[in-house]
Amino acid sequence: MATILLVEDEYDLAQVVLRELTAAGYETLHTGDGMSALTLHTHGQVDLVILDWMLPRLNGLDVLRQLRQKSSTPVLMLTARSEEADRVLGLEIGADDYLTKPFSTRELVARVRALLRRAELIRQTLTADRSDAVELLCRGPLQLNPQTHQATLHGVELDLSPTEFTLLQLLLRSPGRAFSRAYLIETIWSETYIGGDRSVDNVVLRLRKKLGSLGETIETVWGVGYRLRSEAWNGV
Repeated sequence: MATILLVEDEYDLAQVVLRELTAAGYETLHTGDGMSALTLHTHGQVDLVILDWMLPRLNGLDVLRQLRQKSSTPVLMLTARSEEADRVLGLEIGADDYLTKPFSTRELVARVRALLRRAELIRQTLTADRSDAVELLCRGPLQLNPQTHQATLHGVELDLSPTEFTLLQLLLRSPGRAFSRAYLIETIWSETYIGGDRSVDNVVLRLRKKLGSLGETIETVWGVGYRLRSEAWNGV
């Protein structure tokens, strides 16, 4: 049963939302100010946050900024501000969805369900990507053995760091799939991506150099991250 943290200082609205969430089968936590919200999130097992924009002590955007420094918990913003610029700002800071007041509780619950489903799919994908697959991965002259934690190119073992090895394994398992920097940080480092973090770019740069002429098969997807070219490496 998912636990939802509602951060809303309008008492009557909060009671209505809490009632509907409970009826939908969710556990709920509630606070009316931003500082308490951060405390509850830190010490509780929260699966989703419903966060009002205008709050006492610490407004919703500042709460969101602090949450995103350490957590990828889905956040649904509530606000009476209907301007497009405000909605864009909330989404750019890290909100997953946006609902403008007044709203129907039916739509609120539907959006909560959608966000939780998305989060579960991401969790399942992360688990699969972090799993220790045992099959030998081969792409042309490049071979990677997860069991022995060795990678060879033209029969010569590559000197890869654990991070470089994990990144190469992830790319080899899903050629053609574009991985965002945020996803790679969460998968390989098990951390939350902070905008401007060059960790992924630096690892890719080192890995490309170690792969020599094959390094160019790790392509930059502008505005997203990286992928391994999906075509076979025949004749390489």
